[in-house]
Amino acid sequence: MVKFPPFNLLEAKSWQDYELLDSGDGLKLERFGKYIFARPESQAMWSRALPQKDWDAAHAVFQPTAEESGGHWDFKKRVDEKWEMSYPLPLSAAEAFRLRFWAMTTPGRHLGVFPEVAAHWDFMAGLIQTANRPVKVLNLFGYTGLATLAAAAAGAQVTHVDASKKSVSWARENQALSGLGEKPIRWIVEDAVKYMQREEKRGVRYDGIILDPPKFGRGPKGEVWEVYKSLPHLFEICRACLSENPLFVIATLYAVRASAIHVAQALDEMMKKYEGQTDSGELVTREKSANRLLSQAVYARWWSNK
Repeated sequence: MVKFPPFNLLEAKSWQDYELLDSGDGLKLERFGKYIFARPESQAMWSRALPQKDWDAAHAVFQPTAEESGGHWDFKKRVDEKWEMSYPLPLSAAEAFRLRFWAMTTPGRHLGVFPEVAAHWDFMAGLIQTANRPVKVLNLFGYTGLATLAAAAAGAQVTHVDASKKSVSWARENQALSGLGEKPIRWIVEDAVKYMQREEKRGVRYDGIILDPPKFGRGPKGEVWEVYKSLPHLFEICRACLSENPLFVIATLYAVRASAIHVAQALDEMMKKYEGQTDSGELVTREKSANRLLSQAVYARWWSNK
């Protein structure tokens, strides 16, 4: 009989600057710092719990178009071009560390942070701090750098790769805002697959890998990324770039019709020669209004038993 990895629902429970206020009818109402936004959410198949007046209090509503991820923001009230948010990262230091970063509205409905992924930040920060050895981490598709900064704050040497020059610039601003300017972070604007192919040839090895790929994307030179076609090849290259004693691999997939068990089995295959364990499941956010769970992404992760 095939043994399947444990299935979990992961919540990021330490947020103070973010709340899922309500959801339903294909929408979600969220607080990012001092602002409230309404965004499309196809998973919200139920009815809203809050009255219309609470939804009308939103500072902005994202109006989608037929094109995937396309649309525009309809601003009801003034919103700063960017504003500061923070997250209390659970480090072992006597004084808790706050990861600080800039949030802003973007044409693609996102605001620079995926709050549910903070569950992974906590997980890998704990592994890095208790490893009792130098840890080299690779963050592919690193976006605005929050996972990179969490790993660096915990003591890792990090390489951050993203094809978007704008995202990497945003990430470096977040580094400065968090007071992590002296941490050993390499910022790379490059197509993830091409970068990893070169790392394999150079013999560069990593103890931890974070994979947060988009459903579809293009590299800086027009390279096409399609998650179902490209991810198996990327897993193969990442396996070749793992150290002899890897610490963790975390993969998170958004906006795809993939089951977490499929991702977990692919990751199990990738890590079969190493001694460790795998789990998988969904990243979820608990609603403040009716205590319902909203699924945001599927994930699989492996970590060492040593």
